Amino acid sequence: MRTPKSRARAVAALAGCTALVLSATGTASAGPHAPAHTTARDLGRQVLPANDGWAAYGTGTTGGAAADAAHVHTVTTWAQFKAALAAGGSAPKIIKVKGVIDAVAEGCDSFAAPGYDFDAYLAAYAPETWGLDTDLTAEPDDSPEGLRRASAAAQDRAIKADIPANTTIVGVGRGAGFKGVSLQIKGVDNVIVRNLTLESPVDCFPQWDPTDGATGNWNSEYDTAVVYGSTHVWLDHNTFTDGSHPDSAAPTHFGMLYQQHDGQLDIVRGANHVTASWNVFTEHDKTILIGNSDSESTAVGDRGRLKATFHHNLFSGLVERAPRVRFGQVDSYNNHFVAHDDYSYSFGIGKESRLVAEHNAFTLPPGVSAAKVLKRWSVAPVTAAHNLVNGRITDLIAVHNAEIPAETLESGAGWTPTLRTRVDPVRSVARIVDRGAGAGRLG
Repeated sequence: MRTPKSRARAVAALAGCTALVLSATGTASAGPHAPAHTTARDLGRQVLPANDGWAAYGTGTTGGAAADAAHVHTVTTWAQFKAALAAGGSAPKIIKVKGVIDAVAEGCDSFAAPGYDFDAYLAAYAPETWGLDTDLTAEPDDSPEGLRRASAAAQDRAIKADIPANTTIVGVGRGAGFKGVSLQIKGVDNVIVRNLTLESPVDCFPQWDPTDGATGNWNSEYDTAVVYGSTHVWLDHNTFTDGSHPDSAAPTHFGMLYQQHDGQLDIVRGANHVTASWNVFTEHDKTILIGNSDSESTAVGDRGRLKATFHHNLFSGLVERAPRVRFGQVDSYNNHFVAHDDYSYSFGIGKESRLVAEHNAFTLPPGVSAAKVLKRWSVAPVTAAHNLVNGRITDLIAVHNAEIPAETLESGAGWTPTLRTRVDPVRSVARIVDRGAGAGRLG
């Protein structure tokens, strides 16, 4: 769910990042500072290196590296991709993606239920007509909201892809990716996703909720990738982007941004042992969520889990949640954060979180204080040491507490990460990450 924010400057300033998106024809190599595992020829057979973040814990993460010849697929269409996922159950499999696979190539109209009309929807639920006191839950199936629900259900069935256990999905070359797809890594173990440009799915049928906030809001579905109750997941050298549908191009209805994006990556519902490395996350609002609720019923499955590592990622032109954390022990190191004028925060400190954020580089625009990097949603301890802001080592906790005393942060997450490979000097992080992160930068 989104808040209306201007994205024009972010989109313009991120032209270098968007050159990596679906029409990319080439990029620079990762260079000498890229991890050694980027040089092997068959990306599908590569496994997560030892000690490379939480996904290396215990059994490690091998994806489909052990697949026999019958379970190695090269796909160029959405139908082929779905068939490859279904073939062989949970037997190890490698799926190589060539080119751009578009799950919504026929457009939003292909999902619309008979009789659905957006103009009729706007007329029925305009605040001056409907008001702001009653949501649309009780609307019948033949109402504009009921027809919207049916249309949304059709899109849901069409664009989600369930990823089985023991699977590697890897892009071939420098122009491979998905458009309009929601990857569902749900209730499985041992998955690798690499070298793909993932353009965020566009919700064709957002719901108007008159009761969301003081003036109502548009709520959207479909995360680009969801790790839901799954373990040992490695996401590496991908580019997550809003691509051809940035929020800055979205219209306004009922005075609110017609938001058609949800998150880029959610790690929720007891998911555990995840490593996200050398990715680009760009052109988005609420980007990464770890733990999706403060409720005690959800906490039963989240406490002691939601362990994730983020390293050598480029977070550029985002508004917030990079990530927002509940419950999990999250290690974030050697990442580069590039903010723009609509920046809200990077790290969200949520219920019972245990975030360690070290050796990261932040590039903030003039007038944006380092105090905004950390955002306290709940009282929880955090470690934030050896971070660089605009070229200066900065105590993020001290700056935050000095400028925002009403949201004082508690120092010391209470654990020390041990699952790390090389930690690069923080003054080299921006250069290393900018050269090496994102799709198309693997051998």
